Amino acid sequence: MDMPTSGKEIQSTEAPTDEKEKTRTATRAPSIIVGTVAAIVVALSVFYLLRPEPLLVQGEADATRLDIAARVDGRVKEIPVERGQNVPAGAVLVRIDNPETVAKHGQMQAAMAVAGAQLANVLVGTRAETIAARKAELERAQAALVLAQKTFDRTKTLTEQGNAPQARLDQVTDTLHESERAVDQAKSAYDQAVNGYTKEEREIARTNVEKANADIQSVRSIIDQLVVYAPLASQVYQRNVEPGEYVSPGVPLITLIDLADVWIHFDLREDLVKSLKVGDRFNVRVPALDDRPVTVEVKLIATKGEYASWRATRASGDFDLRTFSIRAYPVQPVPELRPGMSAYLDWRSRQ
Repeated sequence: MDMPTSGKEIQSTEAPTDEKEKTRTATRAPSIIVGTVAAIVVALSVFYLLRPEPLLVQGEADATRLDIAARVDGRVKEIPVERGQNVPAGAVLVRIDNPETVAKHGQMQAAMAVAGAQLANVLVGTRAETIAARKAELERAQAALVLAQKTFDRTKTLTEQGNAPQARLDQVTDTLHESERAVDQAKSAYDQAVNGYTKEEREIARTNVEKANADIQSVRSIIDQLVVYAPLASQVYQRNVEPGEYVSPGVPLITLIDLADVWIHFDLREDLVKSLKVGDRFNVRVPALDDRPVTVEVKLIATKGEYASWRATRASGDFDLRTFSIRAYPVQPVPELRPGMSAYLDWRSRQ
């Protein structure tokens, strides 16, 4: 009777032991989960604390801009282009009206016609009628000289014989001398008519023609400047004037941008430029193009005149840092890239 009783007692003591084990296992599971989560949190915290912070550098797309100005004054007559329009090289941008210059061109053309007629007259020489008149005057002077010579001879003989006074001889002597001078003048005029204009006179006439032609070309060049053309294929960025406005030489009329010459511009402190050199390539991201990466190549590193906004303190023993202008060009053409679009990159991980 005693042995069965002890067997029942043994079974009753083993059942609570299994329940305790299950209880301890159920209690330990949340602790393991919490410990695992805590370890993950600590690991992530250490990772983010020890990881170097990104140094974001922002730049901006830029392109060659051309301010097209007039070389003449006048009133804007027509602007056949609109902002944002793509224009080929040689396209008409602005037409300027200047009536005074056009009238001056007509005046110069008239002066050219006069100078040309004078040169033709000089080259042709003296007219035949003029030569005949000069010859008749010479013959008349020679006849008068013959008469004066005969009168002088007769009067001289009479004076020597005492039949004529000395005063009469003096009078015919003066007449003889005047006739000789008249013959010389008539002969000179006749020779001039026969020989025509001198070499110097012909050169003067030619020079007058050349001067008139130069004046026409000068006014013509001003008239040509009344029409302003595009120097290269580009896009109209801005219209600075409107039809009817009066413009002066040097005032920008149209601003063009050359979309074939687009680059990314950065302003960097010199401590960030120390590891950069011309020819380096890296990727930038353009938010306006869906954050697309664009590979660019550095082609210019130039210092700027002003200091960077960051200033060192004297207590640290450092010094002010200069700002450098970086110009990086896309390695492959990006037709959608436009001036003014932002671009950025992590400077520390750019390579």
